[in-house]
Amino acid sequence: MPAPARSRRQVRLSRSLGLPLTPKAEKYFERRPYPPGEHGRARRRNDSDYSVRLKEKQRLRAQYNIREAQMLKVYKEARREQGLTGENLVELLEMRLDALVLRAGFARTIQQARQFVVHRHIMVDGQRVDRPSFRVKEGQMIHVHQKSAEMEPFQIAAAGGHRDVLPAVPGYLKVDLEALQATLLRRPKREEVPITCDIQLVVEYYSR
Repeated sequence: MPAPARSRRQVRLSRSLGLPLTPKAEKYFERRPYPPGEHGRARRRNDSDYSVRLKEKQRLRAQYNIREAQMLKVYKEARREQGLTGENLVELLEMRLDALVLRAGFARTIQQARQFVVHRHIMVDGQRVDRPSFRVKEGQMIHVHQKSAEMEPFQIAAAGGHRDVLPAVPGYLKVDLEALQATLLRRPKREEVPITCDIQLVVEYYSR
């Protein structure tokens, strides 16, 4: 999909879900926060319990840019773990390689982070990894390949060019931005993860 079409799709999805998914979408969202379509501004219907839970699940999926099958797989894993399923779900999603590339500030959006991984620009403990869903373990270091680091997008990142659109680096990551290196210090905690989501509604959606 060409970049302009992909960008427009993200804007429409942002307005539909009620949260900005990219910096560009945020600008459009501020001007037109209502759902897309000629009747978007006029919609005032009461959503059913199911549709509310469905929308919250879609919001979480969109923020991690993953398919439904991937989300369901992680949910089932979260349910098997000890503790609260919803918190486990977010923590497991946050340990995806593409999510941590974004949190570290190497990419501007989750879509760009995924692209960097797929194109083999990202390494974990010295080994190239091309799977965005790769689960990073505590103590592992994420870094940009030496040759890739010379590319303009990574030079911009190393200079702190994404600080204006990204949240502060969370406490579970140690980042040396100039060197394009980040280490996962420990498992993330739900309250530290910079996403917008009522995770209990997501759990209720899947456990229905």
